[in-house]
Amino acid sequence: MDRVLITGITGFVGSHLADLFVGQGVEVFGFRRYHLSPMRNVAHLEDRINWVDCDMIDPKAVAGAVKEIMPDTIFHMAAQSFVSPSWDHPHLYMDANYQMTVNLFEACLVNDINPRILIPGSGEEFGEINEDELPITEDTILRPVNPYAVTKIAQDLIGYVYHRSYGLNVVRTRAFNHEGPRRSNVFGIPWYAYQVAKIERGLQEPVLKVGHVDDRRNFTHITDMVAAYELAISLCAPGELYLIGSNEETDVHTFREAVEGIIARSTVDGIRYEIDQRYVRRTQVPLLICDPAKFVSLTGWKPTLGFERILDDTLGYWRDQLS
Repeated sequence: MDRVLITGITGFVGSHLADLFVGQGVEVFGFRRYHLSPMRNVAHLEDRINWVDCDMIDPKAVAGAVKEIMPDTIFHMAAQSFVSPSWDHPHLYMDANYQMTVNLFEACLVNDINPRILIPGSGEEFGEINEDELPITEDTILRPVNPYAVTKIAQDLIGYVYHRSYGLNVVRTRAFNHEGPRRSNVFGIPWYAYQVAKIERGLQEPVLKVGHVDDRRNFTHITDMVAAYELAISLCAPGELYLIGSNEETDVHTFREAVEGIIARSTVDGIRYEIDQRYVRRTQVPLLICDPAKFVSLTGWKPTLGFERILDDTLGYWRDQLS
């Protein structure tokens, strides 16, 4: 890898990928939407990233930006990833998760380049899973239950189409829950940590408002996930699908365990939590636990930071943000 383009570089995963590759001395390029992209996650790297202004919904802008960069590696992290608003804005999610991906692929074809491109799918694509179907594998049937998941399936399959039709080096992954510093507080664990940090500073009553907490997941620390993505882009076969997520028994937990673990770390006694229907999805996905054996056997990837570290780092991050 000499010229790495990270779309969505100012987001959660994109910023951690930037940390990884800037630290390795790789030449890193990032798209930003002119003055609209929040820079908080990459402020410490801003002068070490080559910035290109590009609105990825505009195919001509994407083609021009790719021509300017001519990357040999692309991590396509630009997306809408928070599930709940996808019911109210399905067209926006299709634009962000499908159309922007098509624009990126077309830009590569127009500029006659064939970089390795990683597209990060989601465990949400599997949707309704029965207990007897666990753990989830690459062959598990997809039963999506929200518009977000449908758009990610569309993104994944168009990646397969462009690989089969044009020979693009598209690496297809489906990542299960990954957490840690910089994840937006609209998501479960950072939402719990954010509220506890507010309570510790006297900015909120000692009651956490939460959504459904009995869903089970295998949780992976963001540091381990970006390490997995680096292995995937280097070693995985284009066109093939790989599931990524910690397979350690100690990393399979419910959100109830997460919220109680965050509360237990607080400096304030007596904090409790209650279900608030505003944070409950229209349809739940109770079970998302994967078997990453295919990926692990190919790459040798092994997570090093467990569930307890996720809770420590997430709460520490939100304490810092509110200090």
